[in-house]
Amino acid sequence: EKLPKAEGGSEPLPEGLFYLMLLGDLPTQEDTDHLSSVWQRRSHVPNHVFNTIDALPLSTHPMTMFVVGVMALQTESHFSKAYSEGINKKDYWNPIYDDAMDLIARLPRIAAYVYRRKYKNNEHIQPNGLLDWAGNLAHMMGYNDESFRELMRLYMTIHADHEGGNVSAHTTHLVGSALSDPYLSYA
Repeated sequence: EKLPKAEGGSEPLPEGLFYLMLLGDLPTQEDTDHLSSVWQRRSHVPNHVFNTIDALPLSTHPMTMFVVGVMALQTESHFSKAYSEGINKKDYWNPIYDDAMDLIARLPRIAAYVYRRKYKNNEHIQPNGLLDWAGNLAHMMGYNDESFRELMRLYMTIHADHEGGNVSAHTTHLVGSALSDPYLSYA
């Protein structure tokens, strides 16, 4: 109820919930819009990721394609590079933060790419820089009506917090504790 919404929308923007979970403060509309623009700037997915997904047989399960795409993104890891260069342990948080922000920003591109490859004759739709994070996912999937964008905003907001027992969240914590970068941890 208190989280910012898209203009004319009724569902909270996932960016606002992310802000709240990260900082513990309710975001303003300006905070949420800023985070949307940050994720938009970080959302570029290198071509080798799409080429890697395309190398898989079309019969591959979509979650396998998605995980392979995330793993292919690992080549872009700030933490992996900094760790191999001997980063001081007290500074780990900075490249891990950058990796997490990049990964969150790029996930809709990969998810939509897999969806369009698997179910829409490999006809892909480029992102729309004017849309929010979840709205852009809906757009890239090929659903441009506002009601579907609202559904995606609600769905992403509901599923944002997997704390306290979710198996995938537990696995991410466990793998991350072994000094793996966020890409390896998430995949």
